[in-house]
Amino acid sequence: MMEDKAAVRKEGKREWCGMTDEPNILIFEKNRSGKRTTGYVPSPSSEAKRLIPDSLARKKDAIFPEVSEREIVQHFLRLSQKNFSVDTHFYPLGSCTMKYNPKINEEIANHPSFTGLHPYQPEESVQGILRIFWELEEWLKGVTGMDRFSLQPAAGAHGELVGMMIARAYHDSRRDFARRQVIVPDSSHGTNPASAAFYGFEVITIPSDPRGRVNLAELAKAVSEKTACLMMTNPNTLGLFEDDILKIQKMMHEKGALLYYDGANMNALLGIARPGDMGFDMIHLNLHKTFSTPHGGGGPGAGPVGVKKALEKFLPVPLVTRKGDRYGLDDDLPDSIGRVKAFYGNAGILLRAYVYMRRLGKEGLEQVSRDAVLSANYLKKNLQSALEIPHGGFCMHEFVASSEPLKRFGVTAGNIGKRLLDYGIHAPTVYFPLIVKEALMVEPTETESKETLDRFCEVIRKIVRESEADPECLKNAPHCFPVSHPDEVKAAREPLLTYRAFLGRQDRRDRSDLVSGISF
Repeated sequence: MMEDKAAVRKEGKREWCGMTDEPNILIFEKNRSGKRTTGYVPSPSSEAKRLIPDSLARKKDAIFPEVSEREIVQHFLRLSQKNFSVDTHFYPLGSCTMKYNPKINEEIANHPSFTGLHPYQPEESVQGILRIFWELEEWLKGVTGMDRFSLQPAAGAHGELVGMMIARAYHDSRRDFARRQVIVPDSSHGTNPASAAFYGFEVITIPSDPRGRVNLAELAKAVSEKTACLMMTNPNTLGLFEDDILKIQKMMHEKGALLYYDGANMNALLGIARPGDMGFDMIHLNLHKTFSTPHGGGGPGAGPVGVKKALEKFLPVPLVTRKGDRYGLDDDLPDSIGRVKAFYGNAGILLRAYVYMRRLGKEGLEQVSRDAVLSANYLKKNLQSALEIPHGGFCMHEFVASSEPLKRFGVTAGNIGKRLLDYGIHAPTVYFPLIVKEALMVEPTETESKETLDRFCEVIRKIVRESEADPECLKNAPHCFPVSHPDEVKAAREPLLTYRAFLGRQDRRDRSDLVSGISF
């Protein structure tokens, strides 16, 4: 049995861990007095020093490690090889749509014609980028069925906040001041109730029905003359299409409430179904999810907000306008909620999304969704014998599995996610949505090959077998990384992000102290 356990661990290491034997050494620890790069590093001029206020000037020289250029290149290249990324690994994070970003997006967004622009330039000198913003809005309107968009919001949650501001402005303009409640399903993204509560709304949560959809009976009880809006994602966070959406929108509108669409799952609907046609009044789109712009690392992102005609006058200013063949920015909207972002949003992210949409065209965008839905159903079908699937039948672009049966071996969803790292696969979203115990939320996207999906299924089956044969292997995973099993609570609450170096010597602290608060 011991030999079998060793073989299990070894097999996992063989899959990917090419850097296993490389020691986890900080660049400061390679310091050797007298070493230097071959490049010329100029000293700041006296004029440059004069321009720095005394209060901001260093009192001592900055401490840098003395290393060779070759060591610098090796060190940072090896660090990059220890990273997980969409470009290097399968990244099936559910609800996040971690799809491949075509490099042409980057090439065009980094062209000097765009990077050299300044937001304070006169409109006459930036007609090109204004035209792109205008055309991007037209594409987004076509995809969603909305009448007007603001490109300002910097992320999905920022878009939600803008939506809540618009909802309140709309009801207050009708002197309907009692509408201070927002309804959210229990499967909603966590930012939905957070955004509503942040803007002062009372949040009412309704449970899902046994099919994993909005419970119509509970919704009917919750909606009233106090309801400002219902926030929904369709397909929902379980990856299921809300097939009662027309009944839901009728129920809300008859009570005078609005319907807000969280666009995080639009990857399933491009060119196939439009939220505007379902009866939604507002929507935000995550360009850094659905339209293939860089995702993760804290940003930047983009979360444009679209609205129906009745809400257009409340949108943030300025809005891009077109008169003949000239483009401009209009801030003359007396009922606007005001500016929500400096200038006109994150232009580089907007530009990348524009390139993505133009390259694919309408037919290409539709194929994106068809392939994403096909990939998710392929995985769901092939994994149903290995993992519990709480909601059977057809899913959309993602699905939620459960590792609850494996708890009898002491194995959790978190253990599975960490063990996947040993096989060179990023974990799916774990423990979300909260309504599924030991949830594993998988979204393969449209950009992965059948071979990658087959390998993912094979690895999941291996891990399920490992959970019975050697549960300790999973509990201590990952085994192939510089930091294997950090204290996650301490890493979150007491992150150790600096290294203490002193002139004349290196403070080579105990290894556990160096990494105890760092979570890779």
